[in-house]
Amino acid sequence: MDERLKDLLRVAREHYQRRDYDRAEPALREALALHGELADVHDMLGVILHDRGDLLGARFHFANAARINPAYTEALMNLAVTHADLGDYEAAREVYRRIQSEHTGTTSDPFVRGKIANMHADLAQAYLDAGSPRDAIAELRRAVDLCPRFPDLQARLGNLYRDQGNHALAREHYTSAIEANPRYAPAHVLLGLTMLALGSPDQAVTCFRAALSVDPDNKSAKMYLRLVEAQRNARAAKQPRRSREGASTPT
Repeated sequence: MDERLKDLLRVAREHYQRRDYDRAEPALREALALHGELADVHDMLGVILHDRGDLLGARFHFANAARINPAYTEALMNLAVTHADLGDYEAAREVYRRIQSEHTGTTSDPFVRGKIANMHADLAQAYLDAGSPRDAIAELRRAVDLCPRFPDLQARLGNLYRDQGNHALAREHYTSAIEANPRYAPAHVLLGLTMLALGSPDQAVTCFRAALSVDPDNKSAKMYLRLVEAQRNARAAKQPRRSREGASTPT
């Protein structure tokens, strides 16, 4: 690598790391003109263009970075996100599969697994926004398979099953969220609502109280707990009246 190229890359990276993209871009483009096959330069240019909203330009550079270095996980993940941003969900899914199949060593890294899982979750939201809940569930299942100890992903998958009327699977994933993090109050609240839907108000009360034990100011848990207890008190108040009416009835 000649000295001019080294200087360009040093200056470009300094500006890039400071997010001074207007100064980084000219140096990166000059570096490409001197040596076009630089995967990290293409990746940085892709990030700059994505930040500006030029998704087609970003995709071009991310794809070039991945072509030059097929093991460049960061560029592949950036490419997948850009495909999803452009609405090309099948292309995004294909890149995800490529990351998982071609980079078995890197996906054992918890950090990389977490990033890929969150991308699956983002793609799930895109499918949901497009009115395709089944595809959304499939993507969230992939996210949960990668990171089963992420309580927010477990809870989101539970929500999708609940919205589809599958309360049994919703309960399973809310329970998994609580097992992953017992202090994750939203999962306790969601599990409580699911137990109500399944006709188990006593278990629902237990869940709402568990939510309040870790988050005493949780407004949802307070509201649902008051509602369930009010309903139970109303039923209890009716029961003695019926007993008295039955006892006064002549035989």
